[in-house]
Amino acid sequence: MFDNTDKRNLAGAKLSLTLALAAIMAACAFAFVAPVPACALETAKCTAKPNASGSSDVFGGSETRITWEGQADSSEQVKSVTLTLPEGTSFGTDDARVTLLSGADLMDRERPSVEVSADGQALTFDLDEAAPAGSYIRLEVYRVKFPTAGGEEKIQASYELADGSTKELSDVPSITVTGVSMWDGAATWLKQQDWVKKWNENTFLRLFLNPPILVSSIPSVFQGFLMALAIVLVAFPLAIPFGFILALMRISRSRVLRGIASFYVNIIRGTPAFLQIYIAFFGLPLAGVKIPSYPLGVIVLAMNSAAYLCEIFRAGIQSISKGQNEAARSLGMTAAQTMIYVIIPQTFRNVLPTMTSEFILLYKDTSLLAAVGVMEVVMYSKTIVASTGSITPYIVAALFYLVVTIPLARVVSMLESRMLGTDAGKRRKKTLKEAGVIDGDHIA
Repeated sequence: MFDNTDKRNLAGAKLSLTLALAAIMAACAFAFVAPVPACALETAKCTAKPNASGSSDVFGGSETRITWEGQADSSEQVKSVTLTLPEGTSFGTDDARVTLLSGADLMDRERPSVEVSADGQALTFDLDEAAPAGSYIRLEVYRVKFPTAGGEEKIQASYELADGSTKELSDVPSITVTGVSMWDGAATWLKQQDWVKKWNENTFLRLFLNPPILVSSIPSVFQGFLMALAIVLVAFPLAIPFGFILALMRISRSRVLRGIASFYVNIIRGTPAFLQIYIAFFGLPLAGVKIPSYPLGVIVLAMNSAAYLCEIFRAGIQSISKGQNEAARSLGMTAAQTMIYVIIPQTFRNVLPTMTSEFILLYKDTSLLAAVGVMEVVMYSKTIVASTGSITPYIVAALFYLVVTIPLARVVSMLESRMLGTDAGKRRKKTLKEAGVIDGDHIA
């Protein structure tokens, strides 16, 4: 007879057997019902040839070559393959081709007869005879130009078998395309022009005025141009009050003030601005004073310009006749009131052309900051020259300087002519009064 323990063991064995049989039946049912995965053509690779010298990138707007490769299943005879390129992509069909690769290392190649046709963005390779089952297929499309915006460009693919069935490919990898600017696109277009090729055959012209490099360097140099303007437009307004205070100190009755101002002006005017920049950018960090490049460049140029503006203002103040000062004091005006309301307005009017010339000089002096790594016009140009080997970016930098200096030089000439005309008119009027030709403001 079985005791309780044996009964429990027997019941457990029956339960385990029942569960095992149920699992086997479920597995069989799943295998019978579930569809068998279909074997299909698989993409081995889909790439684009780099189209920039010295780079592995694929740039939009420039011609490249697309290569697609796929391995067919052993039961598939591929009759045609269709590649659908992204919207906005142009391509050629004349030299597109199909290659069947075989052998252990896929070194055996066969070029079957194929008809290539395009329908919108779809490019179809239709083989005259279906490829043998299990073929390794390579498609090549030439003269492909991706959109200039760039991005992850996805190519869609489908294929048709010898029996007429069509299947889609979902495993085609995307191609990373680097976007290009309008300037780079224009430079690429220029490189393809016959007259540019003829122009660049001359060594001198190619080195100093290469049209594609000139166009492509404009955006970078323009960033430096904005930096140079940002420096001078802050430094010059800071230099004006500093220079004017120094001018007042130089004409002061106090020997101490005159000595301080004279010492500063003589030191700054007597040493090159280039040396002052080096001392500030390399000396201050050694002393533990760390200032960012932009504000330090502004400070150095402002201090340099203030010394020159000091002499400009001093000459302007001393050009005002002492009679006006005496007349103002006789009317009860204090020395400060005389300076503010009589001397200063006339001084600034007289020195305005010279101040404009100083602004031009200060703007050109921003190029010295390239020596200490400040990214202004010359520094950007120098970077491009190092990568291209052409002097053309320096020519572009010169043009950006001329954009500012020529109009301002014209303004200086107009101001000087106007002042000379005014002074000549005053002298002529005084002569006529002395001769009795005019009485007051009226002809006698």
